[in-house]
Order: sequence, then C-alpha cells, then structure tokens
Amino acid sequence: MKTVVQPATVWDPQGRYAQALLLSKPGKLLFIAGQTAVDERGEVVGKGDVEAQTKRVLENMKAILAAAGGSFGDLVKITTYVTDAQHLSGMYSARQQYFVDGRPTSTTVVVQGLAREEFLVEMEAIAVLPDS
Repeated sequence: MKTVVQPATVWDPQGRYAQALLLSKPGKLLFIAGQTAVDERGEVVGKGDVEAQTKRVLENMKAILAAAGGSFGDLVKITTYVTDAQHLSGMYSARQQYFVDGRPTSTTVVVQGLAREEFLVEMEAIAVLPDS
C-alpha cells in the first residue's frame, strides 16, 4: 500500500522519516487535528518538559488512530510545531519510540508560540487506513 520513495540524489533521513510515500491503493483518509500535551481531563501534561509533552501528544494520536481502526504504521504525513529549536532533540527522541512501524513523511516547524503558553509541541497528521 505504501512505498517509500528515496532517490539516490536526495538526502536519506535513515529511518527518522520518509522523503516521500507513494500510495498504490487509496484507503480511508484520517486527518488528525493538532494534538497537544493535554490529558483526558484537559490538564497539561509535562509542563516545561518537551519529551513528556511529545509522549503525551503521541499517546493522544495513538488513541485517535486506534479509535479509527489504525496505528502509527498507517501515518503518511505528520507536521510538528515546536516553540524553540532547543526542543528538537527531546521531541525527536520521544518520537522515535513511537514510529517503529514505518516512517511517515514529516515536516517540523519552529514557531513563536502555540495556543497556550505551556505547550512546547503540537503535532497534526494524516493517515491512510485500509478499506474494510
């Protein structure tokens, strides 16, 4: 269903993400809104800790994927927003623990701020779920 496209003339990110994905058979598209480090009660998790916040963001994303019948392996595109370039290392470290079943395309943007001052990271995603 998904094939990584990696031309020899384009830098290979070596498992962190794919430069491009070719979908050979469209399935159901799932668009995941920007997820922040908020638990089921609306409380911010990991204030001041980008790794803890990234893990919560990904746990939220995991729950959404599961509720729709998918998993991280179904992701084809993620966009990550961080509030400081110094947070990139911690965010990537946490993210690598979740993307072990395929690598989506990825864009990371350093932004001046997010919806709430406590938020250090936000991720949105697109997944292609198999037709059932």
